[in-house]
Amino acid sequence: MATIIDGKAIGAKVREEVREKADELKKKGIMPCLAVVLVGDDPASHSYVKAKQKALAEAGMEGKDIRLPATVPEEELLSIVASLNADAKVHGILVQLPLPSHIREELVISAIHPDKDVDCFHPVSLGNMLRGEPGFLPCTPHGILVLLKTLNIQIKGKNTVVVGRSNIVGKPLALLLARKEYNATVTICHTGTTDLPSYTRQADILIAAAGKAGLITGDMIKEGAAVIDVGVNSVPAPEKGPDGKRLVGDVVFAEAEKVAGYITPVPGGVGPMTIAMLMHNVVEAAEKKG
Repeated sequence: MATIIDGKAIGAKVREEVREKADELKKKGIMPCLAVVLVGDDPASHSYVKAKQKALAEAGMEGKDIRLPATVPEEELLSIVASLNADAKVHGILVQLPLPSHIREELVISAIHPDKDVDCFHPVSLGNMLRGEPGFLPCTPHGILVLLKTLNIQIKGKNTVVVGRSNIVGKPLALLLARKEYNATVTICHTGTTDLPSYTRQADILIAAAGKAGLITGDMIKEGAAVIDVGVNSVPAPEKGPDGKRLVGDVVFAEAEKVAGYITPVPGGVGPMTIAMLMHNVVEAAEKKG
């Protein structure tokens, strides 16, 4: 049976380190601050923002909460981002995605100053990451690396398969793993991959980030592999009533834990690390300004 990776516990350690750094900054008169902009009434977005606000409070940092109706004009949102860029007391800016269809997400992301881009979505931030220049790292990929390092899971020289090619997880994680400091041999798979199992069965480290429930079954996993499940999928749960839902990953956990050496649960695996690394980036942004 696989060792279950406790993302909550490891994330809590990161957040404690963040709190200690925030306390040191406050002694110097600097209050780390993250501005979160939420547009519309998407329930999932509200849930994510609430979790981030809670993490900020626990770390002793300030949260600037900006709520806007779904009908807000694109120009008004861009104006708000510009004002946050100019506010010296705001160290990080996060515009919660997705945005309403009339707002161009890439335009809004590019409007955030790279020095305050704690999500690492800005083209400059991604370019710095690609080149290995100093800067923020994307929260979920960075959190996954911290999980692997904390558990002393060997990365160097290992076959690593990333299933998913999003700009948020798949692509940046593959690039980070291929850096000389990690030296993994990385294969990126996706919805267009022919015979996906032939790739996943070779993986010493398998990262599932395609956003498709049950995509990775037990027979697709190499015995003893480290399996990192990034997927968060809502599926029907009849036991909770006709409208009941439950969260599952991209991996069939019950099958995978019988084969893998390590595995992250959903929830409680990668999710807590994403928020922890966001807090890490906020305090890092404040330190740079201090």
